[in-house]
Amino acid sequence: MLNILFSSENIDFVQVSEELIPDYLVMVNDMEHVERFIGEVHEPFTPDQELRWVQKKRAEKAVVFSMIQRENGDFIGNIELMDVSDAQGELGIAITAEKQDRGYGTEAIRRLLEYGFQDLGLKRITLRAYPFNTRAIHVYEKCGFRTYDRTEKHVCMEYIR
Repeated sequence: MLNILFSSENIDFVQVSEELIPDYLVMVNDMEHVERFIGEVHEPFTPDQELRWVQKKRAEKAVVFSMIQRENGDFIGNIELMDVSDAQGELGIAITAEKQDRGYGTEAIRRLLEYGFQDLGLKRITLRAYPFNTRAIHVYEKCGFRTYDRTEKHVCMEYIR
């Protein structure tokens, strides 16, 4: 049973869970739609690797949540505030292919910004996107992020409160 920590209009945010490992594997091993945007090319992740990831995140009390569609309980993806310190953190988000292009990214980011600023007391949230991921960059801009640096490898963006 997944414990809802907070919600937005269409999304319930829950703690990462062993129960969702099959969904995580579908998402992170989807090279075409997800994996190429979140990391280096690698061999497909295994159930044991995902279990270790879940256990590590929970042990660290990481600010990472799985997103569940309120309407039907479907897995949407994961969203995280990484390296939280000195009133700032770095946003990371991954949405499973079948839930992309439905507005969940925008909704989730806006809700996590609210959580970060109001509940965690952050003043700045940053993120890095690949320059070729124009769809994500558009979403980040729509949510209020602004570019502060651009390299060959990354577009660095921030939202300051």
